[in-house]
Amino acid sequence: MSRRIVIAAVVVVAGLVAAIVAFAVSRSTSNTRTASPPIPTLPPPVDFVDRIDHPFFPLEPGTTFTYTGQSDGAPQKVTVLVTHKTKTILGIDATVVLDQVLIDGKPEEKTWDWYAQDSDGNVWYLGEDSFDYVNGKWVRSDGSWQAGVDRAKAGIIMEARPHVGDVYRQEYYVGHAEDMAKVIDTNGAVTVPFGSFDHPFATSEWTPLEKGIVEHKYYARGVGNVRTVMVKGGSEDELLLSVTH
Repeated sequence: MSRRIVIAAVVVVAGLVAAIVAFAVSRSTSNTRTASPPIPTLPPPVDFVDRIDHPFFPLEPGTTFTYTGQSDGAPQKVTVLVTHKTKTILGIDATVVLDQVLIDGKPEEKTWDWYAQDSDGNVWYLGEDSFDYVNGKWVRSDGSWQAGVDRAKAGIIMEARPHVGDVYRQEYYVGHAEDMAKVIDTNGAVTVPFGSFDHPFATSEWTPLEKGIVEHKYYARGVGNVRTVMVKGGSEDELLLSVTH
């Protein structure tokens, strides 16, 4: 074999090796970027406080949040009532919140959510009891779950100090409830019927159980969630209309 051919062969092999290495690095980076966040460790009951006063997720008992909007072209109304009730889960007294959805004036869904705040300021999601209205009856949803039951784990619904790029699990019940969130903005602006807000805290939320569906949520300081909009996989938009106490 001539020296020229040998050199050419070496160059080709080197190129193939470089391409394989580049592909491996790219694949590794991609996997790291899309890897699921770890399940957060729930603090012991002694590390929880008796009220939820997070600046972007305040849940004062007796408060009702009313949202207006549309779901796949049909008018939608959502009411979220922070009740005076608590539910003890894994030794933690969780605040009970009732979320009700009307589509075109008819009942669609209702959910009892359970939240608690730790002493660091993180708001934890301890589970939900959700129902769909089917043929004139309320039917318990497959998405219902409770931390500590059937290996379900609590998640974080709101970080104490969110930073852009943070990714975290909001719930974890394999095959039933696996919502995740990523902080995408803290310096934008949002306008809803209830008012206009600067520097809202915004998240992108998804679940591997419903691939192709992504929602963005906006939270205003001192108010809470002011807008939820589906940006991929459908058409849905909820805008805060009023807050009553």
